[in-house]
Amino acid sequence: MPLSMAKRGEENYIKRILGNAQMRRHLENLGFVVGSPVKVLNGLNGDLIVSIKDSRVAISREMAEKILV
Repeated sequence: MPLSMAKRGEENYIKRILGNAQMRRHLENLGFVVGSPVKVLNGLNGDLIVSIKDSRVAISREMAEKILV
């Protein structure tokens, strides 16, 4: 399921990252790598604030849909 559909506050693990090479590299630089735990903290107008590797990161809904958990 895409990260955009994950329940708020529930820890999930990244299974796959879709998209072109540039997008995958950008997400990897932010800490989104396969096997990493990720938690949705809040959603604002479709965008998400997530907790990954002890950091808070804001990502767009489009990016969140490329991250499968």
